[in-house]
Amino acid sequence: MAFTLELEEWVGSVWHRFITRRANVDFPEAQVALTDHQRSLALLFRALGGAGGMALEAACERDLLLRRNLLMRIAGTCKQAPLASCDGNRLRLPARLAVFPDAALNHELYRWLALLAAHAGPMSHWARDNQRWTWLLLQRYPAMLPRYQRLVEAHLQLRPDPASLKPDEAALERALRKALREPGSVRHLPRSSRAAWPLPLWLYPALQLDTAQNTDLEEEGDDLSAPPGEQQGGPKRATRVDDASRDGGLLVVRLENLFSWSEHVDLDRWSDDSQDPDAARVAEDLDQLSLSRQRVRKSGGLKLHLDLPPADVDDIPLGDGIKLPEWDYRRQCLQEGFVNLQLMQPRCDAPQPLPARLQAQAQRLRRQFQSLRTDRQWQRQQPQGSEVDLQAWLDFHVQRQQGACAERGLFLEQRHTHRDLACLLLADLSMSTDAHVNDEQKVIDVIRDSLLLFGESLAGAGDRFALYGFSSLRRHQVRLQVLKTFQQAYDDRTRGAIQGLKPGYYTRMGAAIRQATQLLGACPQRRKLLLLITDGKPNDLDLYEGRYGVEDTRQAVVEARRQGLIPFCITIDKQAGDYLPYMFGAHGFTLIHRPEQLPQRLPQLYRQLTETQ
Repeated sequence: MAFTLELEEWVGSVWHRFITRRANVDFPEAQVALTDHQRSLALLFRALGGAGGMALEAACERDLLLRRNLLMRIAGTCKQAPLASCDGNRLRLPARLAVFPDAALNHELYRWLALLAAHAGPMSHWARDNQRWTWLLLQRYPAMLPRYQRLVEAHLQLRPDPASLKPDEAALERALRKALREPGSVRHLPRSSRAAWPLPLWLYPALQLDTAQNTDLEEEGDDLSAPPGEQQGGPKRATRVDDASRDGGLLVVRLENLFSWSEHVDLDRWSDDSQDPDAARVAEDLDQLSLSRQRVRKSGGLKLHLDLPPADVDDIPLGDGIKLPEWDYRRQCLQEGFVNLQLMQPRCDAPQPLPARLQAQAQRLRRQFQSLRTDRQWQRQQPQGSEVDLQAWLDFHVQRQQGACAERGLFLEQRHTHRDLACLLLADLSMSTDAHVNDEQKVIDVIRDSLLLFGESLAGAGDRFALYGFSSLRRHQVRLQVLKTFQQAYDDRTRGAIQGLKPGYYTRMGAAIRQATQLLGACPQRRKLLLLITDGKPNDLDLYEGRYGVEDTRQAVVEARRQGLIPFCITIDKQAGDYLPYMFGAHGFTLIHRPEQLPQRLPQLYRQLTETQ
């Protein structure tokens, strides 16, 4: 009996592989994965005008009402397919492309979809809008025409022959073929009882959640979508339904009536907040999620929020909280007094000397930076000096040959310069800094050493500086640890506060940058440098996630530049190239590929920034 069952399973698996392979319309041997090209596609999308804060992620599969042949119906294939879409927040591309038998064509299709999405706007009519965007793209970049035609011709060879279709389907197919070859030539599509075969060169309407919003969930920070790192199957279609269940009564379950998990899953997160270990696996198998709020009265009980440590072990608050605005990109306005920032003094700030392992390096940095106190710099284009300014002389000679000669100095002269600058350093102390860099160090250890050596260097140079750390727990609790103010001296008390730093919570960058801008803006120095050390992108438990956090941080950086500050970000996040150019500009950040080198690189970067400004 066991042998018969095993034989049946073996025959079934062989038959499944055979019929699926015969019915498959893709070319797995030429498959191209989105993850291999995600970064280059994001850069291409933004370089051609796409929104900088828009996320690029994999598209989920959607239902297709196609006329399938016998093999497809037997194998159960071609019911769903991932289709490219673009809305105001996300650009979704198929996780894998195997549309063409040539891998180069599949890669070119990814590039085309990214270019098309960069020129796309709100979609009102699928066919007309895609034709208009295609026409605009080809008009703006004529060099793309041969590539587009090559994709179109390769795709048309794979589409169903209109002669083999029913009259209404054939008319629709001919119209779509003409729209692909001549964008803008088809204004109306013929009606058909069946959908046309998918067009991988066009964007499709984005799958939207139900329009009803839950303000309670948004305020408490619960999100109906999983984080990017945990969302393996892409976003799910969701519908909101009314739960008509009533308490009490007799429940009779007939197991033969439960055909599949996807028919009904009762997710009652209001009366029972326990975790189901199988929920993620079950949700991954579902095509559509139905969510409802169960209409039951909450039971009387005590709900404790253990988000913050007890007051006797927590850092010491300094004064009342500071109300700060926050940028809402959806409404394009600042929300005044939206964030509460609390200055905190580290409780573990007992005076401590510099660790012995850093003393040799600190002495070397002090000697190097002490030379900046009486730094002699070359002044160009001087009327007199000790050496000839070759660049000024060459400019003078070229202009004289062209008949336009402006008076200018042609000499170089060395002069003593006064370093009239102030620097404020913000260190990200979020919980992600508790991660290990190597077998011996964590990210927070690297940040402590970096702050210590940075302080030793600037103390040697005599520059005015301040040191702060920040983390957050929703918008009502943004914590700014005061390590050294502009008025305080850099001494053992500051060193002790730095060595007592511990990982905090989340990363609400915008509020920290705005408060640092106010503190640095009050300094009388002419040049003001705002440095930010971080290991990731802005995030928090509430709405401060994804594009919202990126846009708010970018707006805070723009506000700092308007006040004459020089914001610069130093990061160890290898994915920083996807979002930091949009937030700080192409030359407003640097990536430390080996985090353990941050303590050595930070003083060097400061010297380069202050010498070139």
